Formats: sequence, structure tokens, C-alpha cells
Amino acid sequence: MRFKPALSLILCLLSAIFFVSTVSAQTPNPPVVRAVMFWMDGCPHCEEVIESVLPPLREQYGAQFNLLMIEVKGVEDVDMLYRVAASYEISKEQTGVPFVIIGERVLIGSTQVSEQLPALIKGHLNQGGVDFSANPALADLLPAQPSSPDDGSPAQVNPILVDTAPAQIRDNGFTLAIIIMVGMGLALLYSAIAFVIGKTFSLPNWADWFIPILIVIGIGVAGYLSYVETQSVEAMCGPVGDCNTVQQSPYAKLFGILPVGVLGLLGYLGMLAAWLARKYLPKFEEPADIGFFGLAFFAVVFSLYLTYLEPFVIRAVCIWCLTSAVIVTLLLLLGLPPALRRFYITDEGEE
Repeated sequence: MRFKPALSLILCLLSAIFFVSTVSAQTPNPPVVRAVMFWMDGCPHCEEVIESVLPPLREQYGAQFNLLMIEVKGVEDVDMLYRVAASYEISKEQTGVPFVIIGERVLIGSTQVSEQLPALIKGHLNQGGVDFSANPALADLLPAQPSSPDDGSPAQVNPILVDTAPAQIRDNGFTLAIIIMVGMGLALLYSAIAFVIGKTFSLPNWADWFIPILIVIGIGVAGYLSYVETQSVEAMCGPVGDCNTVQQSPYAKLFGILPVGVLGLLGYLGMLAAWLARKYLPKFEEPADIGFFGLAFFAVVFSLYLTYLEPFVIRAVCIWCLTSAVIVTLLLLLGLPPALRRFYITDEGEE
């Protein structure tokens, strides 16, 4: 045989694993701002903040803004709020809800919260995040084992604390991302088995022309993400996920320099060039088949890593990224049979 497929595949896998490990080690965790808000059911000012102020902030910052709410229900809770307020030298007459504590700042009322909270969140994130206030008056109210302010994971809360991230936002797209991850993993496993045994499925005649269609769609997706990442504009996310949280995270840039969207765009252009070379440049048909599969394989491995980060690290999902992950997985499967034939061609031209 001209190639030793098993050895070549093992080397390819090891290279991909090394690359992903290197990226993981060098990518910092996103900063997190943690705050506390006292609120009361039936309070119109609290409802205004909960319904109008918090949703845009959650949409913009996702898991980077962790707000824990303490509901004031009875006399004991009111006394507790007064004690906390007194620790900040705020009298009972000045105390009211909503009562927000972010860092060592206190915001009282819907006007202060709506006018000052967004800027405070942005400022703390620019400075590396902030944990819950260290005020001793809050010690018994905060999580027993709070996470560090920059680890990106949600804090564990007491029963009286409620995470304000609505369930439909926290879980939106997570199941889809996990399903796509499983699909990518199975595609990689199938490719590995195919190279080991030397057999795979056969493609219909029209399948080869499906490749440039997928690539053009992928170029559109990667091009849009490149625009969002390089121009610092908000992405159109649609009903699934929170694209802007993903695009604003440190993981949106490779080594903190190259936007992932631009890397994807270059990958799609490379696969398009390989497909064109295979179709119209017979002398380059063999390296083009192998090069196309190599690019697709790398794209799936890297996309699998990025897709893992979304639900489990960033805690937000980008539908554009998931779309690209599906596209490169299909391209991997479509590029597998031609590449496999090249690996198993003998010197006499027989398979």
C-alpha cells in the first residue's frame, strides 16, 4: 500500500488532541460579576426591575452576571434587610426594595438599579469580575461555598437564594448542543473505524455537488461571525441560545488574537479550494482528497471542543456556532470515502 492508514490516523488524532489541549490550557476563564438583590412579591418597583432591567443584562452577559435574589416575605426577613442596610449606614427610612448589593455599592429602588447597574456590571467585568460582597452582615445569606469570581461556574445557593437566570434562558439550546456534540463524536469515531478497516459507505453521484453547497452556507455563517467578532456588534441570535454571550467570551478568539469566526472562514475557503482542485485539476486530485478530509477532520475536532465550552463553561449557546458544527460534520462524512480510497490505493492502482 502507498499509505499506512492506521498510523496516519493515529498521528492525526494525536495532533488534534495536542492542539485542543494547548488551546484549553492557554484560554482564560471569563470574569464573573456576582451581586445580591432583595425583593418583595407585589412590589411594583421590583417587578419593573425583574421584567425590564434584568432580562437585557442576562441576554448581554449570560453566565458572566450571576445575580442571587433574596425574597423578603415576613417580619424576620424585613428585620434582616434592615440589619444589612444598617451595615452600610443606611437608615430604616432610606431602606427599600429592590435593594441591590454589587461589590461594595448599594442601589435602592428601580431608578438607581436601572440607571447604575449596567455600568457597574461592565466596569467590574473590565476589572476582572467581582465576588459577592464581603460584608459580614451578608455572611449567613450568601452561598455556603461560593465559587471564585473568575471560574465561570454558578454559585451553590442556600434555599432562600434564587438564581435569577430563567430556566428557559439557562437551558436554552443546551440539549441541542449536547446532541450535536454526540453526533460529532460519533462521526469522528466512525471515521477512525473506517480508516482502520479500510471500508466506508459509498456516495451517490449527486453527493459530491452537495459539498460546495454546504461550504457556501458555511462561508456565510463564518463570515457573519467574523463580522460580529471583528466589528464588536451584537449578533442576531434568534429564539435559540445567547450568541452574544458566546461571542463576547474569551473563547471567541484563538490565543486571544485570532477570532474563531475568521479561523472558520479560512477553513471553509481551504475546503472549497481543495474541492475545486479535485474537480478541475486532475494532477492534484489525490492530495486534494486527502487535504479536504484533513481540513474537515480538524474542523470537527475543534468544533467539538468549542461546542463543549458553550453549555459547560460559557453557559450559553450560539446557534450560528452549532450550525457551523453540523456543516463541518457533514463535510467530514462526505469527504471520507474519497480520502479513504486514496489511502488504500496500491502502487498498481488497485484498491
